[in-house]
Amino acid sequence: MNSIRMIALDLDDTLLRSDLSISYRTRNAIKRAESLGIVVVLASGRIPAAMDQFARLLGMHKRPGYLICNNGTIIRESHTGNILYDKKIPPEAALIAYDLAAAEGFPVQLYENDIMYVSRSNEFADYDQKITGLRQVVVENFRAMVAAGCYKLLIPGDPMILRPLQNLLGSYLGKDATLFTSKPYFLEILPPGVNKGTALEQISRILNIDRESVLAIGDSMNDEAMIRWAGMGVAMVNGDERVKSVADLVTEHSNDDEGVVEIIERYVLGKNSSGAGLPEDGKGSSYG
Repeated sequence: MNSIRMIALDLDDTLLRSDLSISYRTRNAIKRAESLGIVVVLASGRIPAAMDQFARLLGMHKRPGYLICNNGTIIRESHTGNILYDKKIPPEAALIAYDLAAAEGFPVQLYENDIMYVSRSNEFADYDQKITGLRQVVVENFRAMVAAGCYKLLIPGDPMILRPLQNLLGSYLGKDATLFTSKPYFLEILPPGVNKGTALEQISRILNIDRESVLAIGDSMNDEAMIRWAGMGVAMVNGDERVKSVADLVTEHSNDDEGVVEIIERYVLGKNSSGAGLPEDGKGSSYG
């Protein structure tokens, strides 16, 4: 089994603690991994402007690394800011999604630069603003903004009523969009065939790194694709049960208790640095 050559890390509820900080021990473990020549990728549903502060905290603006933004619609080099890939939702699909959501009484959000545009004020947008630090702007003619093009749409709401909406949107949009919940109360619409897994595959292809040499860690349904794709896919113990069921490993520790360090130290800096790979029992296991 190949040793790890690339690590992909989700941000919220994975790399970040509940107070949105990254511990010194975690930062040190990541830098030690980089010193071994391992490429670090931050993979988030956040837009670039909401990821930059964490990339800088890790020193990724000074050395080669990659940011997967908007759950895969943008791939950017951390050290140059160059965009290697970007893709927007087809306008017709975006308008269908917006019209159906609005007809069902849901607010809708989209993101551009460092601004979160909303169709109307709501408590979920306020929470989103708090965790991302983005400025919130209510747009009167939101439909026209959607028609002009967007990387993703986000529909916030109570999880119990979002599920039927997701099914409705899925039946109308079919293969013209990608739908999933990044958090139970955030339903996201992305371009077709785009997710963190496809973005991670593109970076691996650029660097000529085999998927078996890729470690990916996440907690939510927007992490499922990269956890499935990576040679070693890890779910956080505090994560969604559906994600845990498809992962190779489940951490023993949460995002507030060095869960990422637990994996890096054991499989990258420890045993895996000498060539150890996946556990024998495969997907859905945990270790003691």
